This record gives sequence, structure tokens and C-alpha cells, in this order.
Amino acid sequence: MGIRDTDRTLPSNRMVFELRRDPEAFALFRRDLEASMTHFGLSDEEKRAWREIDLATLARKGLHPYFLPQVSRLFKGGGYNHNDSDAARLYAEKMNIR
Repeated sequence: MGIRDTDRTLPSNRMVFELRRDPEAFALFRRDLEASMTHFGLSDEEKRAWREIDLATLARKGLHPYFLPQVSRLFKGGGYNHNDSDAARLYAEKMNIR
């Protein structure tokens, strides 16, 4: 999946963009994933992918490639942004990167 496969209308793209910039939206995400997904209007398939942190499905649906690792940071934090971080390990696991 590449930049040309991005679906600019995909609610998950807006969700990632907003969660990274709006502390209140991020607090809701951390507190209540379901309410956050509903707020951004995600489809049932997107919601399932978020619950399972299924990055491959999100990529196929058209999530911007830059946002894929951001999803793992939303769940695992981005303070220790290194190849050995929890977020980086989650991203590698979900994308089948060894």
C-alpha cells in the first residue's frame, strides 16, 4: 500500500489527524475507543480494524501510509520514539516486519 492508495474520505484518516493534534479528542480515545470511533464516523470494518489494531486492513481501506505507525503510537505512546519502543514493536508485529 502506498500514498496513491490513500482514501482522503476515509474517516480513520481524519481520526488519526485529529487525535494527534487535539488533546481532548485524544483523551476521549484513551478513555473510550468506541465513543471516539463513533464520533469520527468510522465504518464497522474500520472499527473492527481499530479494535484489533489491524494495520494491514487500515492500509487496504486507504489509511495514509504515514498514519500507519501513528496508530501504534496512539495505543502505545510515542515518548520513546525508537526502533525498540513498544509502539515500534507493535507496528512491526502488525505489519509482519521482522
